[in-house]
Amino acid sequence: MVGLGIAGMSAAIGLRRAGWTPVIVERAPERRTGGYFVGLFPEGRQAAVDLGIADHLHTRNPQRRSGGNSWSVDRRGRRRPALGFLDQPGEPAAVLRGDVEAALWQGITGVEVRFGTTPVAITEGPAEVQVLLEKAGTGAQYRESFDVVVGADGMRSGVRRMVFGPDEDYLTTWNAMICAFQLKEQVPSYEASDSIIITRAKRAVWVFGLADHAPTALLTYRTADIQEQFSGSRVQRLRSVFSGMDDPVVRHVLDSLEKTSEHLFDSVHQVRMPRWSKGRVVLVGDAAWCMNLYSGMGATSSLRGGAALSAALLEHPDDLTAALDAWEAGLRPFITKHQRTARLKQQMFVPSSRRAEALRSVLLGLVRRVRGRRPATEADGQRAQAVSGTSR
Repeated sequence: MVGLGIAGMSAAIGLRRAGWTPVIVERAPERRTGGYFVGLFPEGRQAAVDLGIADHLHTRNPQRRSGGNSWSVDRRGRRRPALGFLDQPGEPAAVLRGDVEAALWQGITGVEVRFGTTPVAITEGPAEVQVLLEKAGTGAQYRESFDVVVGADGMRSGVRRMVFGPDEDYLTTWNAMICAFQLKEQVPSYEASDSIIITRAKRAVWVFGLADHAPTALLTYRTADIQEQFSGSRVQRLRSVFSGMDDPVVRHVLDSLEKTSEHLFDSVHQVRMPRWSKGRVVLVGDAAWCMNLYSGMGATSSLRGGAALSAALLEHPDDLTAALDAWEAGLRPFITKHQRTARLKQQMFVPSSRRAEALRSVLLGLVRRVRGRRPATEADGQRAQAVSGTSR
């Protein structure tokens, strides 16, 4: 198993449940904690049950009676009730990435984990896979044989490059960037667990409120020159991109970014592969099917991938090829569906034009009226504006 993230630990639990003895190698020197907001959809919550980690999983959905409303801020600075990420069909559970990983860590108790270790060469034989492993720091290398290698090492997977080919064969470019990080404190004048949405043509700021934790911030924007975005200071780059959005929310998020020690800043892609396994090497999670942040299904699909792998191996205990065929045939329709809908969701996160921005606003307004659900009242919004001094 290569990678100690959600996909890797889910697959490790799945393998162990099917009677295998997994070994996890992780290039980081220790287990990472924390992380940004993710939503777990029903399929992900069911997979958590199937993997036996549901009792360890801490969810953080805000209670509306004590705040936890979603607000959108328009171009005039007016704050209005809105449909937020958690109002999607399926009512996703709000968690931090670290919450899911902590639950999985409990689930892999007893599994061997080798930190600071990276595969540098993979050679498949008829009955085993030879892996050349390298220890970080010392550079010492050693070979070891495994029955199967599972690559769960992310969107830019080293296992995928070594066995399946270069990144450009599988990464689709979306001409967009994201920056996600934990805020130390909520935006002033908002309730602690409120969510805030500011969407403009080609750029957007989201604040995801949580019940018992500081919110997560997401900055996202569209660009035709991905490589240019990685040059120079990231903070200055983002200040330049979001210049002109003179709103207290945007200022607070950008000021907070300067003070944070950890953040995710990356380009947006999807991974499209005709096959997720090759002989005794199989890819899972973002390494195989990265659906990207806009889909909202990354954690859900990684958990489901591990649970489905367990079921397939149990069904075909003596035939690895048949098990992997069954696993992929059962999982691929789900992955394909959500990869396709991610394009629409991208428009919800960051509209591509002023026209798309206006259409998004109208569409979400209609949905709110049809559902007959008001996350907050207009009077609440007016009172909040008076408090924050944003009324016009």
